[in-house]
Amino acid sequence: MRFLLDDEQREFARSLDALLTAAGTPAVVRTWSTGDHGPGRALWARLAEAGVFALAVPEEHAGLGPRPVELTVAFAELGRYAVPGPLVETVAVAALLDRLDDTTDWLPGIASGKTVASLCLLTPGTPYALDADAADLVLVVTEDTVRVAESAGPVQPSADPARRLARPLGGTPLAQGPQVRAAAAHAADVAALATAAQALGVGRALLDRTVDYVKQRTQFGRPIGSFQALKHHLADTLIALEFAQPLVHAAAVALTAGADRPSCARDIAAAKLAASEATYQAARVALQCHGALGYTEELDLSLWLRKARALRTAWGTPAACRARVLAA
Repeated sequence: MRFLLDDEQREFARSLDALLTAAGTPAVVRTWSTGDHGPGRALWARLAEAGVFALAVPEEHAGLGPRPVELTVAFAELGRYAVPGPLVETVAVAALLDRLDDTTDWLPGIASGKTVASLCLLTPGTPYALDADAADLVLVVTEDTVRVAESAGPVQPSADPARRLARPLGGTPLAQGPQVRAAAAHAADVAALATAAQALGVGRALLDRTVDYVKQRTQFGRPIGSFQALKHHLADTLIALEFAQPLVHAAAVALTAGADRPSCARDIAAAKLAASEATYQAARVALQCHGALGYTEELDLSLWLRKARALRTAWGTPAACRARVLAA
């Protein structure tokens, strides 16, 4: 398949790029990490005005979607600028609520940016909800029951301070029955696809920053970017990201065609695996090329390095994605 973004989609990406360039996201990320959500919520509102969250909400609920391809375009830009917050979880909640009867009251708020949401699919390996302390709505899915959490619970230590993990407490049932399992599976697929696109953006940012750095740093009187070994590492990273991008787009097309198609889950798992592994490779190469400087928190690079590691396992570990592809 030869997939190219159309003019409208490319213009959408350029508009988000301009918005986020002016937003000073590194400062927003650091503020979010301390628990101060004010600047992050202000940026969230601007993204909502640009239509980012409306892409996950059906038109009958004041949204623009669902439009998976445009959603991946948006999330690639969000990843490229390391935008903090439960971005993936909010669009996953929209997908979940859309599949459940009598639970759509929150969808207009999600589309407008007034409702920040988080989601926890409560399984033995995933007891946390991302940024639940900043969310207006936290949903917890246990087997065939969806609950609205009463409390975000205490924030747990995280390898990425900008990804604040909490264990939701209490909650009243919102929906029950076999339809919950199907809705939760669909929401997980949407989350995996959005995470793949976000990871792809993180990987692009890491590669761009590393290329800029190796052009400036000199050793033995030459820019280290002229050394053959570094060129090979950077080229391999670029190839990995270039191969992952069409998989992400193909998964978005598959989701547009129908989430219930057998190939859809396989395509999403393949996209998540390829994008996450390519981004993890970009993070390793970035750290190696920056040397000891790459470990410093003062360097903005650390914001993307930590996110790359977290996104690798979020909404589908590499092992789980491989198993899903093989099973299909």
